[in-house]
Amino acid sequence: MKILIKNGRLIDPASGLDQLGDLSIAGGRIVGLGKASADFSADRVIDASGLTVMPGLVDLAARLREPGHEHEGMLESELKAAAAGGVTSLVCPPDTDPALDEPGLVEMLKFRARKLSRCRLFPLGALTRGLDGEALTEMAELTEAGCIGFSQAERPIRNTQFLTRALQYAATFDYAVWLHPQDPWLSGGVAASGAMATRLGLAGVPVTAETIALHTIFELVRSTGARVHLCRISSAAGVALVRAAKAEGLNVTADVTINSLHLTDVDIGYFNSAMRLSPPLRQGRDRDVLRAGLADGTLDALVSDHTPVGADEKNLPFAEATPGGTGLELLLSLALKWAQDDGVPLARALSVVTSEPVRVLGDALGSLAASAGRLIEGGVADVCVFDPASHWAVQPARLVSQGKHTPFAFEITGFELPASVRYTLVAGTVAHEAQAL
Repeated sequence: MKILIKNGRLIDPASGLDQLGDLSIAGGRIVGLGKASADFSADRVIDASGLTVMPGLVDLAARLREPGHEHEGMLESELKAAAAGGVTSLVCPPDTDPALDEPGLVEMLKFRARKLSRCRLFPLGALTRGLDGEALTEMAELTEAGCIGFSQAERPIRNTQFLTRALQYAATFDYAVWLHPQDPWLSGGVAASGAMATRLGLAGVPVTAETIALHTIFELVRSTGARVHLCRISSAAGVALVRAAKAEGLNVTADVTINSLHLTDVDIGYFNSAMRLSPPLRQGRDRDVLRAGLADGTLDALVSDHTPVGADEKNLPFAEATPGGTGLELLLSLALKWAQDDGVPLARALSVVTSEPVRVLGDALGSLAASAGRLIEGGVADVCVFDPASHWAVQPARLVSQGKHTPFAFEITGFELPASVRYTLVAGTVAHEAQAL
């Protein structure tokens, strides 16, 4: 199908493109940027006057809850939510039930995602069988099945010698390992250590739970040469350690969640379980340093950390509630809110949800690596069209995701978010079209 998106503001953060013009799409590829050629005959024309046309978003952390937790989210509902948020590619962690430790499970997940045609799915394979930290998975077979890296998700490897061997093996074949830095002996609390947790009587998670794990990971990266992506940095001290590791030349990248970028432990209020998140919300200084670290490139990507949680698991006392919140539909708006609040250039704000996540993924994307997260002629037509002038309040009942719990609900934060997604195209096919108001 040939589609012409005309009169939009075309923005490609990677190349610096920012101009008014047309986007011509044919055969799932971008065939023209700027003025459409006279001989281009479109089957459908989308008038993007007053709208911004950008690459589809790439989210490095989104739980889809299937298989095993279908009561919290289905593949169909969550990929539909991704499209509604302008997300055209996402990475899902391996902590499904069963864990993604067998090629057949990975192939099934990718097949179902392709059939739905809503969003590209890139699974992380389990680093160890059953995520139990005791035996390595068949990484070669999982890679062949479609895994773009290996992770333990929230399940730490307590045996440092075993983690060393896992990184050595991964380095031998240049597999990326995704690790959430958390010391298992210090991370058993439910809120960030500090005055708020003390006042509320909640078990705290100290910053050292993150920094000790980071020190360990960096020492192992030095000795093994492994390529490691650090998931969900949450503290000012963590940002400083990542900055030093990059300055040293270690092969590491890092991301931060929309939750940690905008919220602090004060937002817990009176035991609001919507704020029960992992990693826990930290103090205002941590949030400010995370924002600065994302702006200056110390942190590479902004992620939704989308984790649908059912009502039965969330409507509990704070310490007993399941951590997580819905975020796929909020990723673009919260990236733009950060840019507006801190005076971050628009190109940088959009790059941390498009081209920078693609750089983190690298060659694991295969033929998509050269053009995903980009608007370039000949590149894949994964496109997000949004209205920069609109504002909206997050009303959980109206979210597409099956998970209706989010810390950004208007009744909780009072946040009014900028920008609403009007169209999402995946490989030149319209995956989402907002209903006219």
